[in-house]
Amino acid sequence: MTRPTLAASLGLAFALAVLPSGRPAAAQALPAYLRDRGTGVRTSLLGTYVRQGELLVYPFFEYYSDRNQEYKPSELGYGLATDFRGRYHASEGILFFGYGVTPDLALELEAAVISAELQKSPSDTVTVPSRVRESGLGDVEGQIRWRFQRETESRPEFFTYFGAVFPLQKSKKIIGTQDWEFFAGVALVRGFGWGTLTVRAAAEYAGRQFDTGEYAIEWLRRLSPSWRVVAGIEGTQLDEVSLLNEIQWFISPHAILKLNNALGLTPNAVDFAPEVGIMFSF
Repeated sequence: MTRPTLAASLGLAFALAVLPSGRPAAAQALPAYLRDRGTGVRTSLLGTYVRQGELLVYPFFEYYSDRNQEYKPSELGYGLATDFRGRYHASEGILFFGYGVTPDLALELEAAVISAELQKSPSDTVTVPSRVRESGLGDVEGQIRWRFQRETESRPEFFTYFGAVFPLQKSKKIIGTQDWEFFAGVALVRGFGWGTLTVRAAAEYAGRQFDTGEYAIEWLRRLSPSWRVVAGIEGTQLDEVSLLNEIQWFISPHAILKLNNALGLTPNAVDFAPEVGIMFSF
């Protein structure tokens, strides 16, 4: 897999922007509670929904920077099971596919290539090298997402999801996934005059252990036909909590520019993780 470049993505986006949309306009205006998000099923991407018969293709780039990444030398193959904190940074190219199978069922596949480096703590005196560098295939995962109750004037929307991360990097230490990981969650979505609120929570099974998974509360608002904003708080357990924000620019009916950032609010969260990409709809 080659890493998608922003220049190539922008070129394709603007080429698509001049083409007419193959999707007919809605026969009537959406209810007020669907104003921000439309009729699609929520994907795993922030503020992004997919409709029946729609294929989403999203090449994007993400950067990670963390000044106090927690690690154990034993996890790197050096025996000592003591926690240290080092400097971590990584660059990742990711390709996401989402498809709306029915009005209420969607499938996803996501794969990444990554280059990462961990600089060990000054207090780490074991035989860990001063820098650990790895590159190659990152996380590869698939998901099934099912909306089992649609929103109405009197009740919210509910959906559930199940996913797996494949163990394709058994020999790597700081990139990819070494063991099977499974997760499942449920979410509530409700549209208001001031925006659309989503609350979600999940559980996971990894390393032969069950644990709490990712949880979040998110706010989505359509400002105009061309602009949409998203903000949220996302965490894993209580010690990895981040502030999320995203701007979406609808370049054409076929392309959306997404600018995203995550800021760590707790010591175990990644300090800074910007993301940029263009999503194509077919």
